[in-house]
Amino acid sequence: MDFIRPASWEEALAAKAEHPTAVPIAGGTDVMVEINFDHRRPEYLLDLNRIGDLTEWEVGEDTVRLGASVSYTKIMENLRAELPGLALASHTVASPQIRNRGGVGGNLGTASPAGDAHPALLSAGAEVEAESAARGTRLIPIDEFYTGVKRNALQPDELIRAVHIKKADGPQQYSKVGTRNAMVIAVCAFGLALHPETRTVRTGIGSAAPTPVRAKTAEDFLNAALEEGGFWDNGKIITPSAAKQFADLCSAACNPIDDVRGTASYRRHAVGVMARRTLTWTWESYRDARRASEGAA
Repeated sequence: MDFIRPASWEEALAAKAEHPTAVPIAGGTDVMVEINFDHRRPEYLLDLNRIGDLTEWEVGEDTVRLGASVSYTKIMENLRAELPGLALASHTVASPQIRNRGGVGGNLGTASPAGDAHPALLSAGAEVEAESAARGTRLIPIDEFYTGVKRNALQPDELIRAVHIKKADGPQQYSKVGTRNAMVIAVCAFGLALHPETRTVRTGIGSAAPTPVRAKTAEDFLNAALEEGGFWDNGKIITPSAAKQFADLCSAACNPIDDVRGTASYRRHAVGVMARRTLTWTWESYRDARRASEGAA
């Protein structure tokens, strides 16, 4: 196994173009596990740790540009207001040591359906900034990024440079089921984001299908129910029947398997429970913010 350690982004792109099978490594929290258990034996490892801008982020007017190697700890400490769903997801990642090393770029590169960041990225509406030496930069919508079990839309000569995530304009939540409280791979996970500016709701489901997915039918139902009932304007409590229908549709969006962490039926049930709870939490937060705004006016 050859170890390539570029000193700049341009050198990294050139190395990836010359060695398309090279496996990028930054935090190493996924790659090194596979190597240590002999599940993967790449010909080349491409170490990105000398490239400083991968660990930087920029808060713009509407979006956050998050370097691929920004650690989960940094997200929790610095971006909780702008990216609350991702900050909550980051808090559930493994141990403090792994949160200090791992980043969203690694989750995206591995594209495991159990990756903790995926539901939050889906619900927030992210775009993946990928680049190659030959074709330059492109932005891949998160809905188009996951193409199969541990497969993504990257070309062989492309590297993930950053993730562009819309700043939260409403409450966001994240929920995860595991066999214990820490150092655990998700049995299933669920992210939900309210977007009052567009009067829409987005979801993200992890570890309950071959890829991370959105519950689009559930979103369509809830978006219509909220609009027809005037909920965005009147701030009323969402009816239990609407919440249950939303939860049932989220469960139906799953296509899980039985494995050592949980059965398919349990995953469907758990996703429904998380969908109902996160909807309750986010909508209550929205109502509180709306009441506070009206009081201040």
